[in-house]
Amino acid sequence: MADQDFPQIYLICPPAPELSQFPTQLAQVLDAHPVACLRFAPSTKDESTIARLADAIREVAHARDVALVLADYVPLVEKLGLDGVHLGGHAPVRDARDVLGTDAIVGTYCGASRHAGMEAGEAGADYISFGPSIDDPLTGGSAAPMDLFQWWSEMVEVPVVAEGALSHERVRALAPYTDFFGLGPEIWDTADPVATLGQFIDNTR
Repeated sequence: MADQDFPQIYLICPPAPELSQFPTQLAQVLDAHPVACLRFAPSTKDESTIARLADAIREVAHARDVALVLADYVPLVEKLGLDGVHLGGHAPVRDARDVLGTDAIVGTYCGASRHAGMEAGEAGADYISFGPSIDDPLTGGSAAPMDLFQWWSEMVEVPVVAEGALSHERVRALAPYTDFFGLGPEIWDTADPVATLGQFIDNTR
């Protein structure tokens, strides 16, 4: 996950992608736009299904030199030939690092908690993510406020991802303060993911 002047794109794959369609759609998006990393957070707990889906996504991603991390399933990362893990905020970063080694990507979601972000950074996370960008009435979760990203960008060197219900307006506002934008449904749920991602990227500039 390289450094550059503008925030980079961190794509979050659909949780249950259709194998007959998604790899082609993903390839079109990756061929059209620069993407730093992909995350696959499967909705199923069936290992064989996860393996089939991850294999298809990995083939597309690695052919284009894009890293692929798996959400939470630390023991499957090496088995499936993936690049790392994204922790949902419960599993300890140090435990994942012990299993995967120093070369793997280990990132973690920290909600809107500065304290959780600091702990993850101190434990050796390669990046942390804050979100969502708006309050979630279904879970009672609070939005990650703008000043959290401002503070992090000024005080902490660990890269930060902004994710969760991102709008074009929110992306423009956060662009000076975040390293990556985690985009998933924001593009996959539209009629033209390639064009939609291009619009989001324009708003990071």
